[in-house]
Amino acid sequence: MAKVFTNIRRARPLLGTFVEIEVLGATEPDMMAAIEAAFAAVAKVHRLMSFHDADSDVSRLNREAQRNPTVVDAWTFSVLEAAVELHRRSNGMFDIAVAPALQALGLLPGTHDSAAVAPGSRSFDAIELLPGYVVRFHSAGIRIDLGGIAKGFAVDRAIEVLRGFGMIGAVANAGGDLAAFGPEPHAVHVRHPRNPARLACHVDVANEALASSARRFDPFYGAATASSAVIDPATQRAPEMVDGATVRAPSCVIADALTKIVMIAGAQAGDLIAHYQASALIMSADGSLQISSDFHHAVHLAA
Repeated sequence: MAKVFTNIRRARPLLGTFVEIEVLGATEPDMMAAIEAAFAAVAKVHRLMSFHDADSDVSRLNREAQRNPTVVDAWTFSVLEAAVELHRRSNGMFDIAVAPALQALGLLPGTHDSAAVAPGSRSFDAIELLPGYVVRFHSAGIRIDLGGIAKGFAVDRAIEVLRGFGMIGAVANAGGDLAAFGPEPHAVHVRHPRNPARLACHVDVANEALASSARRFDPFYGAATASSAVIDPATQRAPEMVDGATVRAPSCVIADALTKIVMIAGAQAGDLIAHYQASALIMSADGSLQISSDFHHAVHLAA
């Protein structure tokens, strides 16, 4: 009779970070099969949506979609649909066409077109989604980066696979963008955005997703932090009023994207958060902390 293990956890480098998958409540062969299939789903997202891979859907769109309608994978198309909707609902604060600004700041490789990154610009109607997973760009200089949403989508696909394998519980974590399901809540520790060596809080996640955005730091070079990699499309600069945002949502693709909007808009994103049935923890640059009223029970502040 096959032995039943309490849990198995594995990690792999994907999506520009380490992706960790943990499952519980099945035999070892079943858990390993589920983990392998979940990693395969994440790897597919990596291949399709990488800004760095010349053969990815994102790279092909950036090369070709201004000249010719371009067919992409159904998964890429689904992410683009979500991104376009979030762009409109956020009045342009979530904008996957911010790639030239990220290139100008050295946060993405390659050259940038200064004419494509004028402060205050928006990419409304620049990305057209057509039947048959066809995409067309209508504005010169449009280049997209799905780094603000693809990790969340990959986590959702991994969780979908793990549920399909009949796991009792699981956690899929892509560099802090995660989702969990199972009989017990999963405790997620959130670093303080100004002092990453210190914990700000831990959050209980149960059958839902959680994502965080904050100031950047490199543990190999010390605990000092730099400005966020989130860019406000209106100014082409990192937001200054919010140091860190953690969002809980029904899906990780939405949680991932909403953290970028909250980093820019702060508490003014409240209506959008409510629309997506999400909750937010906002750590402002002045040290103040704001927590959605329906989120207090799940957030446990560090002493």
